[in-house]
Amino acid sequence: MATTNEALPAVGDAAPDFSVSDQDGNRANLKDCAGKAVVLYFYPKDSTPGCTIEAKEFRDALPDFEAAGALVFGVSPDNAQSHCKFIDKHGLGFRLLCDSDHEVATAYGVWTQKSLFGKKYMGIQRATFLIDPNGKIAQVWPKVKPRGHAAEVLAKVHEIT
Repeated sequence: MATTNEALPAVGDAAPDFSVSDQDGNRANLKDCAGKAVVLYFYPKDSTPGCTIEAKEFRDALPDFEAAGALVFGVSPDNAQSHCKFIDKHGLGFRLLCDSDHEVATAYGVWTQKSLFGKKYMGIQRATFLIDPNGKIAQVWPKVKPRGHAAEVLAKVHEIT
């Protein structure tokens, strides 16, 4: 089984650009976010317990992220239909990006080999990247624990905006 050899981008690196569809079929490009801080959080799957906790915390803090001039994007391999159901069920007010071919996850080094009950498979390593208004990585949170994470990210957004 192939594993990604990509390392996580480091603080100060140029953030890898991306161009993928969101839940509504609209393209999302990092270059279109120039001048704004961007929170790019990767999660394994819509409507699973940890992913729901994380998404709801970002939802609840969204007005504070917006007041600080930051955009929030969730990224998973799920398709647009799954994302729409997830958004509708939990009232998420931010875009979810469809990374079904794992290009964005690979570029950010989070498409990795995982193991569950001894079975190896490829999947998303839950991680978050804060990208500053100049397109540079300002902070990396590898192997995120969902509960309390949005507040931690928001605190760092306030430091850079």
